[in-house]
Amino acid sequence: MKKIAAFLGVALVTTVAMAESEPIQLSLTPDIALYDRSTMINGLTLSIWGENQQNGLALGIINGSFGQSAGLSVGVINYAENYKGVQGGLINFTEKNCGGWQGGPLFGLLLSVVNYTGGTMEGFQCGLVNYAGTLTGLQFGVVNYAEIADSGVQIGVLNIMPQNECFTRLPDELAPAMILVNWRF
Repeated sequence: MKKIAAFLGVALVTTVAMAESEPIQLSLTPDIALYDRSTMINGLTLSIWGENQQNGLALGIINGSFGQSAGLSVGVINYAENYKGVQGGLINFTEKNCGGWQGGPLFGLLLSVVNYTGGTMEGFQCGLVNYAGTLTGLQFGVVNYAEIADSGVQIGVLNIMPQNECFTRLPDELAPAMILVNWRF
């Protein structure tokens, strides 16, 4: 009897968890959508402005997500709390951590106007202005700024890594600010 009760309990919890996830979301705004913003979308999101935690493909003018999201977000503006995958838009904003690529289709190139990751950026940022709280990867743009760089390279007109010392730790790091290229390993 205890085994049956345990099985039914697990089945109930699993069913409830599955009911909170949907394969598709269509939205005009976060409040005018098939599902509310607390619903996890595992699949496709098509929106003018969408705001769901998601794993999959998000296509829209403004794509937003909270919690842990992953996949491919393509829009004019993409924002997330934490994101793994590709954010392709003119403005890409990740409040905490991003793993993957932030870029977009500016001037026929794969770059954005602004890429911002407040926490750790592990991967590649390609834009006119790139910011990472902590960089592990590559920034390519006109202005690149990494508050902290665990291991990273910046290529652009102005490259800033304030924690670097000026030419004293070559070849592991270059300088706090450099034109063309800067790094820290």
